[in-house]
Amino acid sequence: MRRTAWRWLGAGMAAMILAATLGACSSQAKGSAHAPAVAARAVHPVSGLRVIDLTVMHAGKAHRFRVEVAQTPEQQERGLMFRTAMGPDEGMIFPMPDGRYASFWMKNTVIPLDIIFIGLDHRILNIAAGAKPYDETPLYSAGPVSGVLELNGGRAAQLGIGPGDAVGWQE
Repeated sequence: MRRTAWRWLGAGMAAMILAATLGACSSQAKGSAHAPAVAARAVHPVSGLRVIDLTVMHAGKAHRFRVEVAQTPEQQERGLMFRTAMGPDEGMIFPMPDGRYASFWMKNTVIPLDIIFIGLDHRILNIAAGAKPYDETPLYSAGPVSGVLELNGGRAAQLGIGPGDAVGWQE
């Protein structure tokens, strides 16, 4: 049986995230001009990685992102290196089902990033905000992680996202 991020959230939080995601899907099905079309197995045109929906719950509000999934060690090692642009509601998730401490750096990464470390309970542990392009200084998680989310630098602060917020995605 495949373990998913939804399982680690409390029943109430998982229901809120699921309801927010289903609401987005129903508005997309009705042809909302503001929501991108959802494909069953979307693939990113630049990286070729699978793209999934990810939701961050902050103060009762769901912030939805379309994220590339860096699943394999090779995909995780490359990450967002050499990329010159990323949409405001795009990102990359690095699932870590073994629950280990994580460190990231910005070697060969052109755009500034917020590196969001997601704890085993699928709540944000800490954020390395505005990580500088090309900086090889390691940025560490505050504890074992179930995943690491990369967003455009400053996006977490812009949305008020911070430690303790719940993060849900389906692998």
